[in-house]
Amino acid sequence: MASIAYDPKTALVIVDVQNDFAHRDGGLYVEGGEDVVPIINHAIEEAREGGALVVYTADWHPESTPHFAKDGGIWPVHCVMDTWGAEFPEGLVVDGPVVRKGSNGEDGYSGFFMRDHDTGQTIETELAGLLRQRGITHLVVCGLATDYCVNATALDGMKEGFKVRVLWHAIRAVNLKEGDGERAIAEVEEAGGEIVRP
Repeated sequence: MASIAYDPKTALVIVDVQNDFAHRDGGLYVEGGEDVVPIINHAIEEAREGGALVVYTADWHPESTPHFAKDGGIWPVHCVMDTWGAEFPEGLVVDGPVVRKGSNGEDGYSGFFMRDHDTGQTIETELAGLLRQRGITHLVVCGLATDYCVNATALDGMKEGFKVRVLWHAIRAVNLKEGDGERAIAEVEEAGGEIVRP
């Protein structure tokens, strides 16, 4: 497996590894989502040994939001704040700051930005500030799902000036349309991101 040299200028960004995505009983289960947990735990261990920051993003939605199909959106209900579905899986090592997104009903695919559903206004999360405060220059991104939140977080990370690598073996795709995951990864590569394959 390709290894990454973690250091204090690097952050491991773990995107939305939550029960609703990573558990078969979840509201928006991503096929193979549970498989990333031990892989990510190993990456956390390596990151800690190298002195890197480990940070988590999490969907944190109200019960009703235009993001959900029942309220006019496209997604089944998922990651409603303070519910089992929004929690991190029992086996995931959680040892670092958590950036929650979508709590006021925004669309929050990226760990860096949310979008107000009514006005289209972009709202920044605290992620970029948290990284800059720690002097981070490089991001290693993993989690769920490849074609939505991982893709958006990686692309926005590059727009924010960070060097971005994505752990190929620690992501899984929704694939609403066949090939969405591959297209999402190609988009990250085209934007200058590095895909770290085993």
